Amino acid sequence: MKFAYRIFVLTILLAACAESVPVGLETGTWRVSLTLPGGELPLTMEVAGPPESPQVHFINGAERVSVPDVRIDGNRAAFVFTGFNNRIDATLDGDVLEGTLTLVKLHGEEQHIPFRAVHGESYRFFSDKAEDAPPDVAGRWAMRFVDDEGGAYNAVGEFEQDGKAVTGTILTPTGDYRFLAGSVRDGRLYLSTFDGAHAYLFEADVETDGSLSGDYWSGATWHEDWTAQRDEQAALPDATTMTWLKEGYDEFDFTFPNLEGEPVSLSDPQFAGEVVIVTLAGSWCPNCRDEAVFMAPFYEENRDRGLEIIALMYERFDEFEKAAETTRRWRDELGIEYEPLIAGISAKDEASRTLPMLNGIMAFPTTIFVNRAGKVRLIHTGFTGPGTGEHYEEFKREFTALVDMLLA
Repeated sequence: MKFAYRIFVLTILLAACAESVPVGLETGTWRVSLTLPGGELPLTMEVAGPPESPQVHFINGAERVSVPDVRIDGNRAAFVFTGFNNRIDATLDGDVLEGTLTLVKLHGEEQHIPFRAVHGESYRFFSDKAEDAPPDVAGRWAMRFVDDEGGAYNAVGEFEQDGKAVTGTILTPTGDYRFLAGSVRDGRLYLSTFDGAHAYLFEADVETDGSLSGDYWSGATWHEDWTAQRDEQAALPDATTMTWLKEGYDEFDFTFPNLEGEPVSLSDPQFAGEVVIVTLAGSWCPNCRDEAVFMAPFYEENRDRGLEIIALMYERFDEFEKAAETTRRWRDELGIEYEPLIAGISAKDEASRTLPMLNGIMAFPTTIFVNRAGKVRLIHTGFTGPGTGEHYEEFKREFTALVDMLLA
């Protein structure tokens, strides 16, 4: 009898312990903070659906970044960005979710960034009201970035402002920094974004002459100083003049393995007489993802007209099997029907050696347009994505017009 009683008590205690473990995520808004060397990178997370199998989105202004694979196990949560090969692992304690963001970098090395989310908080940078008349940063800016080793580049910032709230983007010669959101407060500008791959934090003082000067942090290590002056005429180099065939090369060709390890060449019969778009890309690259989201349906609409697309994938991993698996997840997540090939590692100097006929690989993506005769008609460096508004619409119009001309 005593033994049976003990078993009964133990069963009750175990049940009570099990009931004390929280299951799932509360729906609604969560305030997320990622701890970078330069400070806190804040953003908003929205949770909807059943707590044990929710839909999770990260919010950057007008952008909603969907987490494709959400795993809930008791008080533990994993947000897996399958196409990017990155993940967040965290433990729930009451209304607080705490853990680590893991970003896969070159040669498979990992960065680990502290992650914290608090349920019920909806502000981004500041919870209290800003001053009555915050500085005006809306408009177009000529920007200059300088990294810690002295490397520099120009960029163009385009910001909109509603009271203290600021949204916008930064366009560079190699791509855009996508959807930025933040605030102006006490004479400083704060902007942040996280899209599953890049974690960016921008802060700057609004100087007495109206210019901006501050810091840009990316991930766990990268830092650049930056300055900006208002300039409605600020512009970037022509993206069609930055990459070209070197003198002495009349043809553009390559041979790389597909995801099954079989060699594929641009000169193969399947591409003869077709218009071929070759994009130099990577599953880790948000600008490449933006391009793929545009090109996947474009290919479906135009393949019967004689269009082919080949994605030369430059991945984070040296091993073919890992690179192929990462690319396969990227392809499947985005519903891509065109051919991805494993071209090499994503370091630009090493990638450039795989295509010696080019003056170099300046950016991912770089898009090469080849006509039916096998001749390169245009090379476009970088990508202007949906975060750039009208610039993206202009890109789509020009892209479509060029392909229509080549297919005619």
